[in-house]
Amino acid sequence: MTQAWVVLTRPDGRDVAAPTESQLAAALAEIYSGAVPGPDGGPGTAVLRFGYDDGLMYEVEVASGGDIIFAEWSDRDCEIALASPRRMAGAPQADALQLWKWLAQRQVAKIRSQSWAEG
Repeated sequence: MTQAWVVLTRPDGRDVAAPTESQLAAALAEIYSGAVPGPDGGPGTAVLRFGYDDGLMYEVEVASGGDIIFAEWSDRDCEIALASPRRMAGAPQADALQLWKWLAQRQVAKIRSQSWAEG
């Protein structure tokens, strides 16, 4: 049987399996406040990933300033992109949280239907 999973990679690089809504909101608060720099000292980012043990993986990465990237992959190893990454610039924190909540709830179609820019 295919097992689904959700993992949040926090701005400090730690992974949280099956994050709660409050954990998602806390990670976004850190990103939007600029409180936690990235591992390279640059602006922090956080990524929520949803996928299946034997197949598809989706990810929504949020950077400080509200820059968001949505990517779809053939597997957890990111071997084949299923679509060009989609970008959204300057999204409010509430919008980023909504995208993450949809991803955690496996509602990928709702994420795809948002106003994205290609590339």
